[in-house]
Amino acid sequence: MRQSDLVTEDLLAQLRWLRGPDGTGAVRLAGRLQDDGVDLLPGLAKLRAEVGPEHAGPAWELARLRARARPVFGDDADVLMLTADTLEQAGRPELAARRAARLLAGGAASVADLGCAAGTDTVALARAGATVVAVDRDPVARALTAANVATLGLADRVQVLAADVVDLVDTARDGEVAGCAAAALDPARRAGGRRQLDPDRWSPPWSTVTALLDRVPATVVKVAPGLDHDRVPDGIEAEWVSVGGSIVEALLWGPGVSRTWRRATLVRGGVVLELTASADPGPAPVGPVRGWLHEPDPALIRSSLMSLVAADLGATLVDPTIAYLTSDAPADSPWVSSYRVAEVLPFNLKKLRALLRARGIGRVVVKKRGSPIEPQTLARQLKGPGTGSAVVVVTRVAGAPTVLVCEPLSG
Repeated sequence: MRQSDLVTEDLLAQLRWLRGPDGTGAVRLAGRLQDDGVDLLPGLAKLRAEVGPEHAGPAWELARLRARARPVFGDDADVLMLTADTLEQAGRPELAARRAARLLAGGAASVADLGCAAGTDTVALARAGATVVAVDRDPVARALTAANVATLGLADRVQVLAADVVDLVDTARDGEVAGCAAAALDPARRAGGRRQLDPDRWSPPWSTVTALLDRVPATVVKVAPGLDHDRVPDGIEAEWVSVGGSIVEALLWGPGVSRTWRRATLVRGGVVLELTASADPGPAPVGPVRGWLHEPDPALIRSSLMSLVAADLGATLVDPTIAYLTSDAPADSPWVSSYRVAEVLPFNLKKLRALLRARGIGRVVVKKRGSPIEPQTLARQLKGPGTGSAVVVVTRVAGAPTVLVCEPLSG
């Protein structure tokens, strides 16, 4: 037996033990120890004494992963079976529910979850009312998914299937894959602990992604947020979703569920805001720095829809290659954060430091776009005795390295 097969067998045996009464008790004990602040080595020693050396490590790790998952998955986290890799790949449940609802809105009753990992998307699809075929060639992923849907009371809606996604997509016919009228695919974009930037190196590769979108119209595919727009096939809607000022997922919607050309989605405080365009609106105009600087939400930037918000605000870009907007007034828009501009000067560290000292500014938050500087390093260099604070933006204006000293964001 190959070494990789031995490792897989060991993992499966540990999963079976962790699901049993002894394993459940060991994970609870590990969780209590971690909640009490017990360090790793004494915690493992306690567990070894209780359950033996072969089970202590897995029990401690699962308790640790569940604690990490709890802020996102809530009560489900206390029963989910996870590995470090599958937790990193798992999306937010509220976004998974949103994807599932949209995918099923066209009437599909069955969905193939292609590459099910720990089954968190499978759970969302089943909870939305679909019957799900959860597919993965990795036996550990299949075991995790089967365990999780059973624990959450969804086993009657889910079939876990051992298959290669590439083969299933190659044989997809009549708008169906794996016998299902809809599909969800989340290609693995990491290998050997490293992020794979080239879509052709994803698993499954880009050729399978485009084949699935072509053959199964009711499809949603998670992709890297930095995906080149030129890669998006005609007739496919691309969507970027941000939460808390960061892009958390990018999606391609198949022709059966596409509604527009590009979509930017902003989730804030449980409210979902969307901005769409049926065709490329083109870039925003460029102009000089005015009284206010606006920092766009990253979903707005990645979706190439910034010119729509710029038009609403009467704003212009500070540089054709830089995603900062400027206007004469603050912006009452969820799509940007606004800063009052106090000073604009060519980038020069000595002059910048002198300016901040003269203004009594001792603490700064540094932002940058189009500059090689390290914000944390520059913030330390600019720290001074003053009691005031400022936002220092290092960027390019009309092609020239420039510093904008701004008042802190109100609130």
